[in-house]
Amino acid sequence: YDGIILAAAGLIRLGLAERIRERLAYELSLPAGGQGAVGIECRNDDLETLKLLDCLHHTQTAARVTAERAVNARLEGGCQVPIASFAELEGDSLNLRALVGAVDGSVIYRSERNGSQHDAERLGIEVAEDLLKQGAKAILDAIKLA
Repeated sequence: YDGIILAAAGLIRLGLAERIRERLAYELSLPAGGQGAVGIECRNDDLETLKLLDCLHHTQTAARVTAERAVNARLEGGCQVPIASFAELEGDSLNLRALVGAVDGSVIYRSERNGSQHDAERLGIEVAEDLLKQGAKAILDAIKLA
């Protein structure tokens, strides 16, 4: 190959950090929603475990991931769909950028919105709705049929 783009976190985990030549800015390449976040699941009725896990919950990260996942959910995205989203938090203000691109890169729909971190899910849905209004549904439908 002439070049390859890999996740820096994976290379670091493998002890190959010295091979990282450049880190791509999110402005250049938005990641898939939720990239870099670690999630833990447990039963809703397991109060003892929930109490133990509470100290691991990071409210700001949860707001970012909630917004990003809301985009993906509204667009009915999965692992094979060219949907990207990235949320940043500054104070209480959540900035969410997202895109849907044609597989061949010929068309890219972009959306960006700001809102309160307390309305993260609504913000994600609004961004997804904007992408759909721009024409992203045609790209997503074509991928489902392929």
